[in-house]
Amino acid sequence: MKMHKFRPLWWLGRLIWRWQNTLVGVMLVVATLAAIRYWPRPPLSAHASSSIAVHGRGGELLRLTLSRDDKYRQWLPLAQMPAPLVDAVLLQEDAWFRWHPGVNPISLARGAFVTYVQGGNRQGGSTLTMQLARLMYGLNTRTPMGKLRQVGLAVWLEMRYAKDDILEAYLNYAPYGRNVEGVAAASLVYFGKPAQDLSLPEMLTLAVIPQDPTRRMREFAAIDSGAQTADTLGRGLRAARDRLYARWRLVHGGSEGTDAVFRLPLRVRAPSALPFVAPHAVEQALRESSLDPGPGGSRIDMTLDPFLQATVERAVADTLGRYEQRGVTNAAALLVDTRDMGVRALVGSADYADARIGGQVNGTLAKRSPGSTLKPFIYALGMDQGVLHPRTVLRDVPSSFGPFTPENYDGRFLGPVTATEALVRSRNIPAVWVASQLASPTLYDFLRQAGISRMASERHYGLALVLGGGEVTMQELAGLYALLANRGVLRPLRLRASEPVASGVRLLSEEASFMTMDMLRQNPRPDEATSAEPARLPIYWKTGTSWGFRDAWTAGVFGPYVLVVWMGNFDGAGNPALIGVEAAAPLFFRIADAILAQDRSLAEPAWTVPAHVKRVEVCLASGDLPNTDCPQRGTTWFIPGKSPIRVSTVHRRVTIDTRTGRAACPPFDPAHTRSEVFEYWPSDLARVFAQAGIPRRQPPAPASCDVDSAMAGDPPRITSPVRGASYSLRTRHVDDDRIAFHATVDAGVREVYWFLDDAFLGSARAGETFFWQPGSPGSHVARVVDDRGRADSRELRIEATQ
Repeated sequence: MKMHKFRPLWWLGRLIWRWQNTLVGVMLVVATLAAIRYWPRPPLSAHASSSIAVHGRGGELLRLTLSRDDKYRQWLPLAQMPAPLVDAVLLQEDAWFRWHPGVNPISLARGAFVTYVQGGNRQGGSTLTMQLARLMYGLNTRTPMGKLRQVGLAVWLEMRYAKDDILEAYLNYAPYGRNVEGVAAASLVYFGKPAQDLSLPEMLTLAVIPQDPTRRMREFAAIDSGAQTADTLGRGLRAARDRLYARWRLVHGGSEGTDAVFRLPLRVRAPSALPFVAPHAVEQALRESSLDPGPGGSRIDMTLDPFLQATVERAVADTLGRYEQRGVTNAAALLVDTRDMGVRALVGSADYADARIGGQVNGTLAKRSPGSTLKPFIYALGMDQGVLHPRTVLRDVPSSFGPFTPENYDGRFLGPVTATEALVRSRNIPAVWVASQLASPTLYDFLRQAGISRMASERHYGLALVLGGGEVTMQELAGLYALLANRGVLRPLRLRASEPVASGVRLLSEEASFMTMDMLRQNPRPDEATSAEPARLPIYWKTGTSWGFRDAWTAGVFGPYVLVVWMGNFDGAGNPALIGVEAAAPLFFRIADAILAQDRSLAEPAWTVPAHVKRVEVCLASGDLPNTDCPQRGTTWFIPGKSPIRVSTVHRRVTIDTRTGRAACPPFDPAHTRSEVFEYWPSDLARVFAQAGIPRRQPPAPASCDVDSAMAGDPPRITSPVRGASYSLRTRHVDDDRIAFHATVDAGVREVYWFLDDAFLGSARAGETFFWQPGSPGSHVARVVDDRGRADSRELRIEATQ
């Protein structure tokens, strides 16, 4: 009785207990599934490596590299894929993808029935997830056991990843024939454009290829056998695409216009026709990207302009063809846009595929002697340090700078030349003299500040650095010339668009950069280019020839561009044909003229005269302020408070006694005197005039009564011993060691007198060298006095050696 009374409660308790166990079970299942889904797992994109697509400045494909497993594969996020392409793939491969758990039983059953019962063509009935499992894990699904593994792994993928993750992975791993995988790589390989830019016929074509990629590739055989492109698809591929379009039209609708588009020929590019543009630049960008990976992952956007690259390559090939018979086998060129410092064209060798010339070597990164291409920076530094201005008259005369005795390329000396003429005519002696006057910074310091790499010590180069004694790369030299174009501000070159445009660091003043550019503008075009149409814009340029005729250079600026070209042989062999103005300059102007002719919109940057640069009148003979007797005058740029300035003393008016032809003493008798202007050139310049056969009237000796006239003119200037040099005295050959004493004197001087520590050594005629034999080591002061009482002195150190 009592048990019957409580039986309902007992059944209720049992029911609650069972429900509780069921709830716990459900919760355990849910927790397990959640743990599987949200447990940390690698992204599907990490399963395989990716290719890198390198694009030009306008988005053009320059190179598609192979992945580490030798595939053309690019990962493209699902959000960046065009929606019609995604819909077409789902319509073709798995219309029920969004609803099944990774396996579609109906499709499996149908595939098994057709394959094993009817004996028809093999059908797998695979879902999109099952295909992804086969691709990722390399399954053999032609056997029942392989199919079971595929089913299990597909369910496992569905449990661990979201539908969009699986769809994204399939679209990136789907086979597209040969070693092409994924829609991103396939769109670049077959249609030469990103997937986002595909047309609907192209999208549907890609959608049907993975169904049978091997057979589809056989239909592309005609493309590979000859032509780079085809006007029509293969018959089978077109039929498959049209069947998909018919289904697409039922689902998404269509129009007569769309139908007409699908009837048009479709151009397909063969995989062998992938672009291979600017290989040296692309490989440099790939190396730099691997060291400094940036955003974008499998895509690199470069500053390169394929059109300008092709222009430069044609010019290099055409020009080099003229020199091959003369033993010149290689050339390189670099074009930089100074507006953003982007490299627009880079040709590292004449032929990348030619192993005989080391074609795969990037010549723009090779360290080579720059010849005279560094001379503009000597003059710019000299103007910044108050050594000269563009019309300062420099001496192109035989000179020694300690143990260094430079010579000019032609073995001749021109005598007095302006700084502009010395730069334009590439005279070595004036450049070395200017370099010897620099203090802070020296040329060596300047190059170090400019980032020139792998330089030895300053003592190693000495003054020979300005003549090409050091080594630079083409890219470093382009940066230096861009510094001039950018008014003294050094900014790094940019090869990748992701690199920021740096504000730069100032190494030269705006004034010195402006005046140096103006000096380079006056360099006339070489003879080989005079017949060409004159350039629309001024060209600022300089040549260089390395010692031993190993390298021929030309570097310069036109419009917004800096252009550096080099000709030579990668093995460093010398060749008399490798002269900058004769070999490299024609190539330089061929490129510049082609670019200026093709782009009429190019204009000269807004060159305004810096506020601190003034125009002053100078005497052309001396480069100094004209005195009243200077017959020829001109103007030059001048930096007030910095540029050297004094009144010219070359032209001097002398009163001549007509009866003796000598200088007269006052008071002057008009009946027997006349006034004449003479040129008073220093002795070293007068000697050059005489050697060159250029007549110069000898000025008269001053009258004995004219004390003021005797003291006029320039004092002597010691040129040997060299300032700061040490001379060696060999203890075993004391009698053989002599030191040359030489001084440049004013035109009216006839004799000079040499002293050592106030002890008289001897005399010499003006312009002649006096030799002294030292007796013991030590420090001394050498002094010279001319016959008018003017003097100069210099410290001298003698060291004993074995």
